[in-house]
Amino acid sequence: MKITVRSAGEPDLSALLTLYSELNPDDAPLPQASASAIWAAISRQQGRTILVADAGGTVAGTADCIVMPNLTRGGRAILFAENVVVASSFQRRGVGRQLMEAAVRLGESAGCYKVQLLAADDEYVHTFYEACGFQALAHGFRRYIP
Repeated sequence: MKITVRSAGEPDLSALLTLYSELNPDDAPLPQASASAIWAAISRQQGRTILVADAGGTVAGTADCIVMPNLTRGGRAILFAENVVVASSFQRRGVGRQLMEAAVRLGESAGCYKVQLLAADDEYVHTFYEACGFQALAHGFRRYIP
């Protein structure tokens, strides 16, 4: 199976929403008008790239990446990866690894000094990121806003 990782475009929106429903199955579906408006805002955001893993025309996975300018580390930016998901039917086929490699390359090309992400508290997820060269070096905190 040949996988191509590329930047997502508006035609990928429906497939992205399907993937995100696998990531967060308890979320209510986003109305199409809202999804389109959010996509338009994302598309205008400087430094934002939603990567998709394309398997012969099927969106098999995604990673949302944003480059954040930074005043430390000699002015080198940070790339944050979020909403990383691979469709259940494509898992354990190298799709996630290719997405993470593409995210790292994106960070390198933007002059970033690190790629950072938060991972779910599941051992298999941690094993995956470690296999991709990431290290658990910090303790993350979240505060959800109702």
